[in-house]
Amino acid sequence: MDPIKLLKAHDLKHTRQRVRVLEEIAMDNVAISQPELEKRLGKEIDRVTLYRILNTYEDKGILHRVMDLNGTANYAICSPACSAHHHHDEHVHFNCTRCFKIYCLEIEVPGIKMPKGFTANAVSTIAYGICEKCNFI
Repeated sequence: MDPIKLLKAHDLKHTRQRVRVLEEIAMDNVAISQPELEKRLGKEIDRVTLYRILNTYEDKGILHRVMDLNGTANYAICSPACSAHHHHDEHVHFNCTRCFKIYCLEIEVPGIKMPKGFTANAVSTIAYGICEKCNFI
């Protein structure tokens, strides 16, 4: 993932801070929380700027948000099919109850038929258990 190309594809300026946030999120193959990003980025980016960047990325279809066991928002890179108008992140998320990491799994969430008068904008499925790494500890 080239952060600068990704930002250009979503009509965003590529500032040093925006690029750093994408680099940090892409570093691991797991979703990451804002508090963890704050810790990793240290004094490079203040809390308010980070919050704004994450919101912009979610609005533009660059990141999708997943809530963990504690109700904390975690962020993961979206698929290339996502846009500002529609996220295509209807896949299973796995939340490890030992290390608390959240993984995006390549398992599609089955479609659901909504009752008359209801419109679903997003569907989320979270599986809880022990991840592959924690199973071997």
